[in-house]
Amino acid sequence: MINHIEVPIPELKIMSKYPKDLFYIGNLELLKRKKIGVIGSRNPSQYSANMTQKIVSLLSQSGNVIVSGGAIGIDTIAHKSAGFNNTIMVSGTGLDIRYPAINKKMIYDIEQQGLVLSQFRQNTPSLPRNFAIRNEIIVALSDILIVAYADLKSGSMRSIEYAIKMNKDIYVLPHRIGESEGTNQLLAKGKAKAIYDIDAFVSQFGSIQKDEVKDDFLDYCKTNPAYNEAVFKYSDKVFEYELLGKIEIKDGKVVVK
Repeated sequence: MINHIEVPIPELKIMSKYPKDLFYIGNLELLKRKKIGVIGSRNPSQYSANMTQKIVSLLSQSGNVIVSGGAIGIDTIAHKSAGFNNTIMVSGTGLDIRYPAINKKMIYDIEQQGLVLSQFRQNTPSLPRNFAIRNEIIVALSDILIVAYADLKSGSMRSIEYAIKMNKDIYVLPHRIGESEGTNQLLAKGKAKAIYDIDAFVSQFGSIQKDEVKDDFLDYCKTNPAYNEAVFKYSDKVFEYELLGKIEIKDGKVVVK
């Protein structure tokens, strides 16, 4: 059910102009917690995808809510790695449109377990200018911004402009020359900080509980199930744990590393 937010969200007062309307589906309680924005390319390198998965998973376990935009690539990895009950998606369309279509299932899961926000009324389509507007909300909501991968001329660089204006700390992954040239330029100009040590970085934003709950999925993987069977039974968990490096696929079977 699409609802209208009646009480102003304090974090958004930093925006150039507070949204005339804000609509939501899901759990508004997530807005009261520490929030970290994660953005990046729709076509990230395998390295940046793997590192994003690991960083976001640990940040989520440390009590942080992850904010992103629901797009394919880094956004999708961020939402899934956070856990759908621990993520906020900011949409660039009306909330009656789950966009992009390839992520309809993910967006539905976030609606049911997490929170989806939009400043656009129903029936508003996926217009390019709306995603630039959407990005300002992502940055304003977030205590810090992580940019996992960005080309020089990309939507992520526009988000970075917002972050600089709002005096938000920007963190990036170190990349080789010729890759993620947008974030490399930020580092060269001293406008971003590099994440060299993941554990040290995450420790700045909370600590992981030592008494971890039993991992039923990992226990299941120890039986070396067929890959297709594991995907059918656990869906996104297979993708998540493979990116994290906890499992690998060998000869059509899931193997615990």
